[in-house]
Amino acid sequence: MILVFKKLNVSGMAVWPFIILANEKYKQNKFLINHELIHHKQQLELLIFPFYLLYLFNYLANLIKYKNHNEAYLNIIFEKEAYTNERDLNYLKTRKNFNWWEYLKK
Repeated sequence: MILVFKKLNVSGMAVWPFIILANEKYKQNKFLINHELIHHKQQLELLIFPFYLLYLFNYLANLIKYKNHNEAYLNIIFEKEAYTNERDLNYLKTRKNFNWWEYLKK
């Protein structure tokens, strides 16, 4: 289910079971929707709540390492997988379970 919150400070986010977008027009952005659906898959693999804990832990560790919000965010393993594959609209059909784990090595 896609919700629109115009006060959202980012283009979109995945909060199981919703995709939350900052603008109605983003519903047409197939790559953004695919990016958020990749996060849904990651969330389901980790039974939702542990995903958020691991996401936060990874962000905080990256923030210590990079000392920069954008670098910390872009190096979260879940974001690496989503950004790398968001333009492949068939990715979720061929994706291996727990594929985000591979991004620890990158």
